[in-house]
Amino acid sequence: MSGGVDNLRRAFTIGLILLLLGSIALPANAQCEAKNDAFQSGEHVMYDLYFNWKFVWVKAGIASLTTNATTYHSKPAFRINLLALGSKRADFFFKMRDTLTCVMGEKLEPRYFRKGAEEGKRYTVDEAWFSYKDGLCFANQKRSFPRTGEVYEDETSDSRCIYDMLTILAQARSYDPADYKVGDKIKFPMATGRKVEEQTLIYRGKENVKAENGITYRCLIFSLVEYDKKGKEKEVITFFVSDDKNHLPVRLDLFLNFGSAKAFLNDVTGNRYPMTSIVK
Repeated sequence: MSGGVDNLRRAFTIGLILLLLGSIALPANAQCEAKNDAFQSGEHVMYDLYFNWKFVWVKAGIASLTTNATTYHSKPAFRINLLALGSKRADFFFKMRDTLTCVMGEKLEPRYFRKGAEEGKRYTVDEAWFSYKDGLCFANQKRSFPRTGEVYEDETSDSRCIYDMLTILAQARSYDPADYKVGDKIKFPMATGRKVEEQTLIYRGKENVKAENGITYRCLIFSLVEYDKKGKEKEVITFFVSDDKNHLPVRLDLFLNFGSAKAFLNDVTGNRYPMTSIVK
């Protein structure tokens, strides 16, 4: 059961992030710079999390995503915070206390990432520092276990941009989905704190979706998939993103070995553009 619990917590965290990706066409530029056309300082988004256990839906907790202006090494920057907090009732199935923070430059290039995750008696802190030299992106990562003193470190370089879990959403939200066709695959490397993982997304098309706040949105649909040793595709997460300039999450469906889970948009304030994806 512990493995399933860990997978659920990880799926919730990565799923919430990938839910925010909108539609992406990631730049090959190793310096990772991009123009911000989607968000502004002061944006705050709230979600409700649900878990299905033997056909019964249980309120699993809440999540919030906040973006603010800051400085990093005396230069203007953005700070994004994602908090996922499981309810006491949901603690019976899994305990989720995740806090993620990233700092990126004004041109959205990754600079620093931290994730603190508590699951039962297990507490881990993942960190990543990013630098750029000679056309390469370097990610220095560290995973520590504060309660035991264990520390694991890794350094990875790539000619492509290496993203962290939060900077990827900030960049991706600015890209235009107009050129995507159903079935298109999007791949990118992402630092998780322990290693760099290759992620694959598939564009599924559009659909109208009713959110937890009772509002129906026109959405873009994407799937996060995994592949077994034979190359067979397995859908892990389906996510629905507002089809407007904000590219905000509306719903997230997670497919698990021992149940399923969903995240629903509840409220958003400080969004840069009107929500033109709302279906009247």
